[in-house]
Amino acid sequence: MRKYLIFTLISVLCIGLLAACGGDSSDEGSELASTDETVEINEEGFPIVDEEITLSLMAPGTGLEDWEDMETLQEYAEMTNINLSYDTPPVSDFPTKLNLAFASGDIADIIYAAGSDDFTPGMEVDYGQQGVLVPLEDLIAEHAPNIQKLLDENPEIEKSITTVDGHIYSLPRVAEGGSSALWYTGPMWYNGKWLDELGVEELPKTIDEFYDLLVRFRDEDPNGNGEADEIPLLDVEMNSTRPWLLAAFGLKEWGIDEVDGEVRYTPITENYKEYLTFMNKLYEENLLDQETFSQSDEQKKAKGQQNRLGLFPDWFSFFTTGESQEEAMNNPMFHPLTSEWSEEPMMPLSPGLTRGTFSITSNNSNPEATIRWIDYFYSPEGYAFLNMGPEGDLWERGDDGEVIELDPPEGYDSSEDYRGTLTPDYGIATPTVTYPIEGKEESEFDQFVRAETEEKIEPYGELPFPLVYLTKDEQDELNTIEVDLESYVEQMEAKFITGVEPMSNWDSYVETIENMNIERYIEINQAAYDRWASN
Repeated sequence: MRKYLIFTLISVLCIGLLAACGGDSSDEGSELASTDETVEINEEGFPIVDEEITLSLMAPGTGLEDWEDMETLQEYAEMTNINLSYDTPPVSDFPTKLNLAFASGDIADIIYAAGSDDFTPGMEVDYGQQGVLVPLEDLIAEHAPNIQKLLDENPEIEKSITTVDGHIYSLPRVAEGGSSALWYTGPMWYNGKWLDELGVEELPKTIDEFYDLLVRFRDEDPNGNGEADEIPLLDVEMNSTRPWLLAAFGLKEWGIDEVDGEVRYTPITENYKEYLTFMNKLYEENLLDQETFSQSDEQKKAKGQQNRLGLFPDWFSFFTTGESQEEAMNNPMFHPLTSEWSEEPMMPLSPGLTRGTFSITSNNSNPEATIRWIDYFYSPEGYAFLNMGPEGDLWERGDDGEVIELDPPEGYDSSEDYRGTLTPDYGIATPTVTYPIEGKEESEFDQFVRAETEEKIEPYGELPFPLVYLTKDEQDELNTIEVDLESYVEQMEAKFITGVEPMSNWDSYVETIENMNIERYIEINQAAYDRWASN
């Protein structure tokens, strides 16, 4: 990348200003420190190096604790002889600071837990080919047995993190244990109290049965307060509900998906037109919350705690309703629906991994030690240590090896709040594999969620589109098209559903998208898919 002097000066100035503004977990006014000399590593066990070294690390901070004060990282530094200096701006500021760091060349030794939204696949390719990022595949083969084992046993993962030039520039977070690893996004949950009140014994399995139940939610006062205040279905801008309802019309994604090797753009299909028509019907008949496109997540949850919701999305239902986990086990998960446009039930599946969670930069003088440092967290014991923190804070081992959970110290609302002060594995995509933790008993609520997932998602799941990489030219071209395309489709969805735009204008809508070079957009994604499939 060509760097103009004035841009570099501005970038450096902006970094200084951001650091001065605070909100950073790193020491105020300090420079990121790292060891300049390369040291010998121990290929097995701990410590990783006999002579202490310091590596610099940049990551999004969740704000619950300064990273240098987290017990997990402190103990791991003692285990490895590898100390870290941290630059952890708040999650909201992280993408800006990351881009400025790349632009200035003053980039940390390690980019940690960035995730593919902020550290995009295009950035991986671009900075990898420039030499700013270190290729990892040889380092993995020589010094990272846990990561190599993961790739050997899961060729799909290796395909999904290998860029178009054949290199791996970033490691993923892999969802292995727990039923939620399959979830495309948080599920939808029915209000079990309402189902009991109405005597509903079997959940809807067709789009018509679904409509009929929403009507009953609206008309039969299932919350029993004598007021017509029930909201049969709601969301915040359709962002969580959309995937599950699109599937009822045979669509796996709101954008690019793949069917039998053929890539399509779903928002111009007839299936999508039928989805919009159905959602407009729900909106017009007060079966879909009238504030869907204007409310916040907090407003959604307030309605749930008032027992006004019949069907709603969230990671777990009690996040919306405010109920206990025991009460939430009466709220069944949404069952996939069939229709004349999708005769077999279908659910979109998560790819099971998040890219862009760990990279080594060319400023790093000790890449061998660094890959060994991260490799531990791709083992079952390493994940348990990263996730739960050191023994004695939130857990301890019983006589039979079982995990006994401890109460958090006074002043913390929950164990999760306390856990967020112990480990960076909280609220961000840390590089690891989420193995089941040995000795940790599955709670009754976890068993409920697993059973619901095994019944209603796993048998019907399909991956919408694999994780692919584009060439830099393809990415640049795609970015140009996407700027207007995504904004237009998002606006028109809201207009069609609320009736601001009549469905009679569908042909005009499609024509507008076709004029946005959608044919080339599909062609680029088809080429990327074909490369992935033949890899």
